[in-house]
Amino acid sequence: MNSLIRFAAVVPALCAFAGASSQNHPLTPQEGEVTIINPSATRSDSGLTVINIYNIFLQNAPKSHKKSGVPNFAIEGKNKKFYLGIGGTAKATLSYDWGDPIDNGFNFTTSSIPMNPRKGDGGLVQFSAATSGLYLNFVALPGDKNQLGVYIDFNLTGNSYGFDLQYAYIKYRGFTAGYDYSLFSDMAAAPPSIDNEGPCGFTAIPNGVLDYRHSFGQHWSLGVGVEMPMVSATTGEKTYVVNQRVPDIPAYVQYSWGGGKSWLRFSGIVRNMLYRDEIADKNRDQVGWGVKMSGSASLTPLVTAYYQAAYGEGITSYFQDLYEGGLDMVPDGSGRLKAVKAWGGYFGLQYNISPKVYATTTYSHLRNYAHDYSGGSTAWDSQYKYAQYALANVIWQISPHLSTGLEYIYGRRVDMSGLSHHDNRIQTMLQVTF
Repeated sequence: MNSLIRFAAVVPALCAFAGASSQNHPLTPQEGEVTIINPSATRSDSGLTVINIYNIFLQNAPKSHKKSGVPNFAIEGKNKKFYLGIGGTAKATLSYDWGDPIDNGFNFTTSSIPMNPRKGDGGLVQFSAATSGLYLNFVALPGDKNQLGVYIDFNLTGNSYGFDLQYAYIKYRGFTAGYDYSLFSDMAAAPPSIDNEGPCGFTAIPNGVLDYRHSFGQHWSLGVGVEMPMVSATTGEKTYVVNQRVPDIPAYVQYSWGGGKSWLRFSGIVRNMLYRDEIADKNRDQVGWGVKMSGSASLTPLVTAYYQAAYGEGITSYFQDLYEGGLDMVPDGSGRLKAVKAWGGYFGLQYNISPKVYATTTYSHLRNYAHDYSGGSTAWDSQYKYAQYALANVIWQISPHLSTGLEYIYGRRVDMSGLSHHDNRIQTMLQVTF
């Protein structure tokens, strides 16, 4: 299948700033201070552009509430030609699961609920510091039309606390190139949680990207990109997934209001999934597509809503609960593969109890419609059918750099056979950001 990839436009970075700031998470402070550790009191600033250092770091940072991305201190380059900041997070969680425990102390992933649990394993205590990490935020030529940003972030993830790259991208004139969350992910619309994973129906997947974003005035913005293809299929006896040739193509248009604290984003994605038909001895393809509505809205000064609804065919790789779950395509009974329909979403409310304390409630649902098949690499009966995820928490921001909280999560997974298992988790955290 031929792929047509069309996008080209370049605008000054300063013009794009309004659109970028409108996508910040509602919990992200819009103002702050960055301490320069090597200020030059003798250098004349005459003729130099006055810039807001906090804002240029914020512009270059990820939009997730789990990553502040704005350091507390930075190094200033000669003649203020660049700023380099290093920051990080130290996060410790203690949790207790009961029901059918998920053996993961930092990600509550409903697709990982054990469907054949052992007798006697009905409870599990877990401690984790796995989402602790460091980041580097670098901005050159701040305030100039050729402003260049580099951001690198890693966590110490897993039971062995190994290096886990989270972000590694370059930003220039509206373009983002590198390793970032897909343009089909609206990361600023994530409801706050101690759980690192979040809602099962959230389209929050990191990927290799080449994206472009642009804003039009104070309210409208758009984005389009070409990204690495991600195909996860359940193959039949005479089929297998081959090397992919065509990038995935996501795009969105967004309307913001309330100074960027509220927005509604409409997204779409088109993908071409290639596989081998051994009976016909030829490659075949399936077209995948998806549409999504997402955003956040400040309903009152005390209540903020977070929402997402997504639907499509062959897009299960973009739902974090089904990432690499083998459900983009399944056998169709004639020796070929067929794209699977799926939908998922969530709705969350944040209640601002006081300036330092807030509570969140969230519900999420994800479902796919893989038709009955036989002879697949995963039996149809044991395939994931749908999952539910519910969360309630209270978070106390003790100081700008120290927070704690208490959270309850319920998750339920149901397979195509009707087999159902669930997990409950109560957890607490202590987190320091710097």
